[in-house]
Amino acid sequence: MQLAVWTYEGPPHVGAMRVATAMEKLHYVLHAPQGDTYADLLFTMIERRGKRPPVTYTTFEARDLGKDTAQIFQDAAREAVTRFNPQAIIVGASCTAELIQDDPGGLSEAMGLPCPAIALELPSYQRKEHWGAAETFYQIVRHLADKSLVREPREGRKARANILGPTALGFRHRDDLVEIRKILALLDVEINLVAPLGATPEDIKNIGAADFNIVLYPEIADEAARWLEKTFDQPAVRTIPIGVGATRSFIADVAELAGADPTPALGDTSSRMPWWSRSVDSTYLTSKRVFIFGDATHAVAAARIAREELGFEVCGLGCYAREFAREVRAEAARCGIEALITDDHLAVEDAIAAAAPELVLGTQMERHIAKRLGIPCAVISAPVHVQDFPARHSPQMGFEGANVIFDTWVHPLVMGLEEHLLTMFREDFEFSDEAGASHHAAHSPRKAAVTDNVSEAPVADIPAPAMADECGALWTAEAERELKKIPFFVRGKARRNTENFAAAEGRRQIDLETLYDAKAHYAR
Repeated sequence: MQLAVWTYEGPPHVGAMRVATAMEKLHYVLHAPQGDTYADLLFTMIERRGKRPPVTYTTFEARDLGKDTAQIFQDAAREAVTRFNPQAIIVGASCTAELIQDDPGGLSEAMGLPCPAIALELPSYQRKEHWGAAETFYQIVRHLADKSLVREPREGRKARANILGPTALGFRHRDDLVEIRKILALLDVEINLVAPLGATPEDIKNIGAADFNIVLYPEIADEAARWLEKTFDQPAVRTIPIGVGATRSFIADVAELAGADPTPALGDTSSRMPWWSRSVDSTYLTSKRVFIFGDATHAVAAARIAREELGFEVCGLGCYAREFAREVRAEAARCGIEALITDDHLAVEDAIAAAAPELVLGTQMERHIAKRLGIPCAVISAPVHVQDFPARHSPQMGFEGANVIFDTWVHPLVMGLEEHLLTMFREDFEFSDEAGASHHAAHSPRKAAVTDNVSEAPVADIPAPAMADECGALWTAEAERELKKIPFFVRGKARRNTENFAAAEGRRQIDLETLYDAKAHYAR
């Protein structure tokens, strides 16, 4: 096990929390010591949920380890059932409580509780959050689904579908669901249930009544969907409708299983992304180099959109979930690159620095990395920050999701272009730091400050001392000024290349000649 300040995924019991918090009338009894009780922080402060998560902790202390901690768990479970009156409970242990081996599943089974108690075996030291969420949802479906249910004949009724995968603390899951409901309404497909988000244990009993399943987030729902396919003969739509092309493919797949006409949904004209991506302004985006990292669902979709719909060059693609490494590697091969499969954020930072992209699409960690490297960035995947749960409707899926994606990705690049132009014209009197804001009516360059009746020279005119880089080579002021003329999003790479060239040549000073020699060397 590797200790790190940052992790892309929490332990598996956090995944179980996400499923429990998404559902209604389900309660999670978690055997955990003091210090593992952070569900409130996750869901009320980050996701801004209006109510506390349905999680009860045993919160045993160090002094309790000499007593019967199993009794502490049973008391907590009994009190939770009495207080919250859930339709079902799930029980498990946190990574710390797992070490004392109290077996919450066996204990709850022996208690004879008035509602179903579903035991979770979540190996905290081998698995992580997404696996924990998938396993929890699978166990809930397997234990609660009515296996004796016989589906009604299709004649004389609408096709029915289950939407599987949305959870609490998911990246734009609630907004995505709004768009998927719109598409299904246009296809005249009835929604049997949505799960886990908003479903109750009683709803899960009727999950077999649907004709097919829609797997929106494979990290959460794929395992349960495979069990449903085997148990109820329910086929699944696994096309992820992120991007215009994928949304059209999704509509065609759903229409085929539903026996519906896809034309009404395909005729949706709300997406402006195709027009924007063909517009004159968007030619600035062509061949921009983009580095993508996140969960498999969003990373693969982002790579496809970048490559097929926006004309970007994908120079890096990676994922932190090893369970979906095959899908990410396949998409990376289509981009002509090798996938980065790691949960080490330092390795991701090194890869981004080496690739020197013009845009980074990733998690909130990549946002921090990109900020340090001076590269534009947009967040496309969990783990996310509080600002990635906006008050406005901001989906990723469907045609409206394509609009949101275009804006989210393009705006950092446009702002980067603006910054570059300001840098290019920084010596112009109107853009100089010494000038006032150009949109003011009384605009005029500011007068130089006067100290002791002596005018201070403009900063740019003062010869700066040569500055040493990390390798010990000295940058002359003239070379530094020339370096600043290079666009900021590739300036770091130009600096590193020049310093490497100077070190290889044994030059102790980087002047204009060295800078131009390095440029010629790397241009060969």
